[in-house]
Amino acid sequence: MKTTDRLNATFAALADPTRRAILGRLAGGAERNVTDLGKPFDLSLPAISKHLKVLERAGLIERGREAQWRPCRLRPEPLKQASDWLAQYRQSWEESFDRLDAYLKTVQKRQHSAGKKKKQPRLSNPRHAVRLTGNNRRFGS
Repeated sequence: MKTTDRLNATFAALADPTRRAILGRLAGGAERNVTDLGKPFDLSLPAISKHLKVLERAGLIERGREAQWRPCRLRPEPLKQASDWLAQYRQSWEESFDRLDAYLKTVQKRQHSAGKKKKQPRLSNPRHAVRLTGNNRRFGS
């Protein structure tokens, strides 16, 4: 499978909160069966099995077979590939956040400085906010 296809499958599998929770349960390193993985969810075993199939197709888990028991275990490689892909963009994001932070501080300083100046009284009637001239008779001048 090509890297882009693998990344697409990984992110598609991670898009569902139930599948992310299943991966979280497997992250401890222990193998777990379908029944054990499905315990915290209000889902049927067939529904849990469908989630496991998506995770398996994405390469995030592998399922063994020991008699009647089908243990599932986490495969961390696809998660590492996704993390490496995201890391390429981390520096750009951090620089953008730094620029945004600097801009917000500038705006806050301006607002703070403007707040020290004499405040203008608020008009109680919004009609008074319209500059009335002799040509604006319809506004009641």
